[in-house]
Amino acid sequence: MLVEVQVTIKGSKAAIWAAMTDIEGAAKIIRGIDSIEVVERPTHGLVGLKWRETRMLFGKPATAEKWITDAVENQFYKTRAESEGFIFLSTTSISESSGGFALTSFHDSQPQSLAAKIMSIPMGLLFKGVAKKALLQDLIDIKAAVEQQ
Repeated sequence: MLVEVQVTIKGSKAAIWAAMTDIEGAAKIIRGIDSIEVVERPTHGLVGLKWRETRMLFGKPATAEKWITDAVENQFYKTRAESEGFIFLSTTSISESSGGFALTSFHDSQPQSLAAKIMSIPMGLLFKGVAKKALLQDLIDIKAAVEQQ
């Protein structure tokens, strides 16, 4: 299941990058995140940063362990998470846009186990709508943080 959302932000690329990569402070910026616990820090850069992120999902706390697999400063970073027979890949990127910069979030949920594949058929459309709404709100929260500076 693929989901893509985008917002335009009026601010500097450096300010957007700082807000979108402040993983430890994400719960203060993004209202959908209840807590962040950093598990592993790389010696330099973002690649290898691993954290546990807790959000409310369908009325219950859900925790996922995520890590950054690739990044280019002031351009994008990619994450991976694995849970319940799924692999979740995401890319968050900045690009020039009229009126500011476009902040784009692209997520791909890939069922791996037979149970996940079976579950993804009826739940796919419902979850896609919920995921799209949550991801868009995350970007709106980052936009608000940058534009309030």
